[in-house]
Amino acid sequence: MKYSIKEVLGVEVIEFTGKLEGGSGASEFQDLISSKIDEGKNKFVVNLKSVKFVNSTGLGILIRSYSTLKKSGGDMKLAEVSDKVNGVLAITKLNTVFKFYDTVNDAVRSFDE
Repeated sequence: MKYSIKEVLGVEVIEFTGKLEGGSGASEFQDLISSKIDEGKNKFVVNLKSVKFVNSTGLGILIRSYSTLKKSGGDMKLAEVSDKVNGVLAITKLNTVFKFYDTVNDAVRSFDE
């Protein structure tokens, strides 16, 4: 599980690449979310355009992050979701939980609405 993070207009933008699944990166990612919340940052966009595969553990990572952010008064939105990932989110009905945006910029701007 690989990802990078940057800030765009006060929103943390995380881009995952490759496979979104468990492993050592999963707990590291949860620690990252917690530390960002501790810094007062609770607006996140997750860019999934480069994710080719997601399993149940990967879905769990997204759900835990979303729940953690919601409990802190924040939010997490998904951007540029690949067709494969979109299919998995639809089958699991998670497409009714997350907000989807065509671009990262659209997702970032949505925090101002």
